[in-house]
Amino acid sequence: MATSRVIAEWMMRELVRVTYLAQDSVAWEISDRFGERFIYVNSNGNPAINRDVLREFDSLTKSAVVWEFASRLWRAREDYDLPSRRQP
Repeated sequence: MATSRVIAEWMMRELVRVTYLAQDSVAWEISDRFGERFIYVNSNGNPAINRDVLREFDSLTKSAVVWEFASRLWRAREDYDLPSRRQP
C-alpha cells in the first residue's frame, strides 16, 4: 500500500536517477503509480503533490535538495545556492 513515506522515498530515488524533479511531471507520475489521492491541482492550475508527501520528502532530503521556484523543480543543492531550501 502506498504511503506518503513510500512516495517520498520513490521521489528520492528518481531525483538521483534523473538529477531533477519537475513538479508537474512528478505529480502526474505519482498519480499514475500511487493514486490520485496523493496529488491535487493548486490555485494556479498546476498539478501539485500532497503536503504529507512533501513533508516526508523534506525530512528525507534535509538540506541536500533545493526547490527551484522559478522552474518549479527539485534538484541537488549546489555550492552557489542560497542557504534556504527555496531558490529563486
